[in-house]
Amino acid sequence: MKPEEIIIAPVVTEKSNDELQQGKYTFKVNKKATKVEIAKAVEKLFEVKVLKVNTMTVKGKEKRVGYHTGKTSDWKKAIVTIDTDPSDKTYLGKGGKAVKVSKKYYGLTRIGTLQLDRGDLNAWNKRRVNGKKW
Repeated sequence: MKPEEIIIAPVVTEKSNDELQQGKYTFKVNKKATKVEIAKAVEKLFEVKVLKVNTMTVKGKEKRVGYHTGKTSDWKKAIVTIDTDPSDKTYLGKGGKAVKVSKKYYGLTRIGTLQLDRGDLNAWNKRRVNGKKW
């Protein structure tokens, strides 16, 4: 499965916005996706280091329109914890000198604007890859 097929949309709720401070991001994901696939998709799409993935299946609700009753579809939710404070990396540069590199993540930059404004959620849902909606 492609990363674009695994991550369907971010889940924007009060609880998910509170967890952003801890580096936890909530996504609606494909029901067949595993934790490993979800972690690789988030790392590829958002260029961050994933520490942990928690998944759960959300049961559909009973809905009624007039006399007719039905049920919404079940869906899968993933809470992804990213590394917000990565350690410095050291490698040997030219002449055998040690070079220190620090890589600081400031959250998922590509969805940073989505965390507070529901209007931007429409832009997320209308995203396109190679002319097709993904």
